[in-house]
Amino acid sequence: MSRYGQFCPVAKAMEILDERWTMLVIRELLEGSRSFNQIRRGVPRMSPALLSTRLQALSRAGIVDRHEDAGRVTYTLTQAGRELRPIVEAIGTWGIRWVPDLGDEDLDPHLLMWDIHRNVALDEVPTGRTILRFTFRDVVGSGRDWWLVIKTEGVDLCDFDPGGPVAATVDTDLRTLTRVWRGDDPWSEVLRSGRLRLEAPSPVRRAVPRWLKLSAFAPIPRPLERAAAR
Repeated sequence: MSRYGQFCPVAKAMEILDERWTMLVIRELLEGSRSFNQIRRGVPRMSPALLSTRLQALSRAGIVDRHEDAGRVTYTLTQAGRELRPIVEAIGTWGIRWVPDLGDEDLDPHLLMWDIHRNVALDEVPTGRTILRFTFRDVVGSGRDWWLVIKTEGVDLCDFDPGGPVAATVDTDLRTLTRVWRGDDPWSEVLRSGRLRLEAPSPVRRAVPRWLKLSAFAPIPRPLERAAAR
């Protein structure tokens, strides 16, 4: 843990929060992840050993509670942790407004699909079992093909064919769908340009953008100079 040697409350808070990955682990817990593996899926490039270390540090700091029941371990935020929500949201709002550039190293199909799967508008999807397939044209090997299995009780994310009829296939490149998810490019624009193809009957093709909700930061207004540059 970094020590700043200052009585300033900002410095004292940052002694806990400025360790690498810490705020992203807190973000995952705020998003509803509870198990170690769920948290890992939201930080796929973080090593398991480092995640374990961060969770232990957050527990010692009184930000995370660790629960064990019948050998199953879960993690929840304490009141101190829950009070970080407006701070995480403010950082995300600032980031979407003022840090627009996405390098190739920022693109990750595992994180993108994990985020998409937990933001499906279940009330918009027909009852029963609906399967959506996603194919990233520019991804080679693992991470190229994904399936969302949408049911009334929730959504499963698969990196293998779960079997059954596919209602629609989303065919695109990783950057395009990432930009749609972030709210940088609207569905209408990427569909019109052909950067994203929806292979499905017309009624389903029109419905898919309603089924897939965007990032909570997607509606945040961008500075006018950024919009003009795009």
